[in-house]
Amino acid sequence: MLGPSGHLDTFARDNLPPPDQWPEIRLDGFDYPEWMNAGVELTDRMVERGFGDNTALIGNGRRRTYKELSDWTNRIARALTEDYGLKPGNRVLIRSANNPAMVACWLAATKAGAVVVNTMPMLRSGELSKIIDKAEISIALCDTRLMDELVACAKESRFLKQVIGFDGTANHDAELDRAALNKPVRYEAVKTGRDDVALLGFTSGSTGVPKATMHFHRDILIIADAYAKEVLDVTPDDVFVGSPPLAFTFGLGGLAVFPLRFGAAATLLEQATPAKMIEIIETYKATISFTAPTAYRAMLAAMDAGADLSSLRIAVSAGETLPGPVFDEWVKKTGKPILDGIGATEMLHIFISNRLGDSRPACTGKPLTGYEAIVVGDDMNEVPRGTIGRLAVKGPIGCRYLADDRQEDYVKDGWNLTGDSFVEDEDGYFHFAARSDDMIVSAGYNIAGPEVEAALLKHEAVLECAVIGVSDEARGTIVEAHVVLAKGAEPGELMVKILQDHVKAVIAPYKYPRSIVFTEALPKTESGKIQRFRLKQKPSA
Repeated sequence: MLGPSGHLDTFARDNLPPPDQWPEIRLDGFDYPEWMNAGVELTDRMVERGFGDNTALIGNGRRRTYKELSDWTNRIARALTEDYGLKPGNRVLIRSANNPAMVACWLAATKAGAVVVNTMPMLRSGELSKIIDKAEISIALCDTRLMDELVACAKESRFLKQVIGFDGTANHDAELDRAALNKPVRYEAVKTGRDDVALLGFTSGSTGVPKATMHFHRDILIIADAYAKEVLDVTPDDVFVGSPPLAFTFGLGGLAVFPLRFGAAATLLEQATPAKMIEIIETYKATISFTAPTAYRAMLAAMDAGADLSSLRIAVSAGETLPGPVFDEWVKKTGKPILDGIGATEMLHIFISNRLGDSRPACTGKPLTGYEAIVVGDDMNEVPRGTIGRLAVKGPIGCRYLADDRQEDYVKDGWNLTGDSFVEDEDGYFHFAARSDDMIVSAGYNIAGPEVEAALLKHEAVLECAVIGVSDEARGTIVEAHVVLAKGAEPGELMVKILQDHVKAVIAPYKYPRSIVFTEALPKTESGKIQRFRLKQKPSA
C-alpha cells in the first residue's frame, strides 16, 4: 500500500493508523515519482525551471528570489545534518511568527528528510510540551525572539534535546544562521518517498491530548495541484498575502506552498492585522489574499476611507463560513470575486470551493476535481438533497492521525467526517449549516448559528457577531447572539428589540436570538476565527 521510505527514524510510519482505519485515498490524476522531496520541488526544482530570478518571498523589508531561497535552504539543511545530527525521519518543531526565515527553516528541514511540526508563536510551554511528547520531538528551531517558552519546555522534556535559535528578522544573526553561513549552497537533499510523512499538523480544535494529522510529501504538492491550480489559476505574476499563521495548514498552503509551486511571490507578515494587510496589498500590489471574513469586513471599511485594494484579483475566505452580506458587499465594492471554501487540517487544505465565474453568497461551492462529498445521517446513509446532515468527503488526501484512537471517529466507511453540518442543494452546491457540535436545537427546532449571524450582519448597527446556544429551562436551549455594535450604535433594550425584530423579518421568526449580549470584541484565534467555545464558557446575560 505504501511506497518505499527514505527515513532512518521510522517513528512516523510506525505510528500511522492501521490500514483498515484509513479513509479511501483516490490518487487518479495526481501522479508523482516514487522518490520525491517536497522541499526540493518548491525550491531547487523551481530554479531549474527558470524561476531563479523571480521573487519568492517578501518580508521584513526584503525580497528573496527563488535562487536565494534555494541556496538559503540548502545551507540550513547542511547545518542541520552536519552540525546538529538531524536524521531522516526525526521530528523537528519550528516556532516562529510568519516570516521568510520560518519558511526557509521548514523547507530546509523538509529537504533534510525531517518530519516538520510548525507551531504558533502564541503557544505556551505547557501546550508545546504536549505536542513534543505526542510527536517525540528531539530538535526545535526557534526564532530567538520567542525562545523563553521553548527553553522552559526543554528543561522538563524527556524528548527535546536541542533548541536551536534562528533570526526571524532580516539580520540573520543567530546560532543556526551562523552555522548555515559557512556551508556550501549545494546540498543533495534526502531521497524521501512520496509516501513518507513530511508534516505533522496539530489540530487547533483539540482539547486534552492534541491530535496530530500526518501528511506525506505528495500531499503537500497535491493541495497546490488541486486547489491552487484549479480554483486560483495561479501564475508567476501573482503576489500572495494573508493572515493565517504558517503553523495552520491553511496558512502554509496559501502563503508558502501555493506561491512557491507556481513561481509566484509570497508576502509574509508577522502581525497580519487588516491594516498591515492593506499596507502590503498597496505596496506590493498583491493579487491573492487569504484571510477570514472578519478581516474582509475591516478591509471593506478601509476602502471607504480610501484604501486601494484594486490589485487584488481574488479574495479567498476560509477558517470561518463567509456570511452572505460580506460576499455581497465585497463584490459590489470591488467588482472582484471573494471565494468561500472549506478545508480541514485532516485534509490539509480546501476541498470544496466556489470558483471564478461560479460563486454565490451563502454557498461553499462544489468539490474540487478528484474529491467527492456527500451529506449523510448518523447511519452514514446519504440524506435527501436540501436536508441538513454531516459532511463526508473522499479524495487524494485523507485523515491519518498519529497513534490516536480518535481516528475511528473521523473516518467511517472510507469517508472523512469533517465535523461540519451541510446541506447539498438540488444543483450539487454545498451550503454550510454549522459545525456539527454547534447546531442549536431549541424547542425541537434545528437552528444553524451562521444563518442567524448572517441575518444580524445585514443590519447596519452590527459590526460583528457570533451566535451560540445557551441552556434554557423552558426551551432546552435558546439562541444567544454576542454582538459588537458599529460606531454610533447604542447598546440597550431598544437595540435588542430592533435586532430581534430585524432577524424575524429576514429569516424564519423562530430562529431569532432570544438573548443578545453586547460586547466590545469577540474572542478570536490568530487567524481571525471566532472562538465560540469561549463565549459558551462565559455566563450569559
